[in-house]
Amino acid sequence: MEKQASTRQLKVAREIQKDLAEIIRAKGMAAFGGALVTVSEVRVSPDLSVAKVYVSIFPSDRQEAVMALLNENNKALRGELGHVVGKQLRIVPELVFYLDTSLDYAAHIEELLKK
Repeated sequence: MEKQASTRQLKVAREIQKDLAEIIRAKGMAAFGGALVTVSEVRVSPDLSVAKVYVSIFPSDRQEAVMALLNENNKALRGELGHVVGKQLRIVPELVFYLDTSLDYAAHIEELLKK
């Protein structure tokens, strides 16, 4: 069973989500092959060293390519994040990107309900 996240973890996660979303938005859709990338959730480890970043990607046929781009640019994104949160955090967490498939799941359920 997972331990409840501390207030500090939640605050850091919220801050990272906001800042990373802004960094990705500023790069524009062209940077991600015309795909819309949304940071849907961030979960931070108890020691604040790792941030699991959940992203949803639209259209879904670009998911693999965009995930590859995010992972390739991980260091650069972490660096940019460091500039933004450097004042609040001593260590900028390691970023690990995960695909948030809840939108696909919802679309799939909708399709099934239509039938």
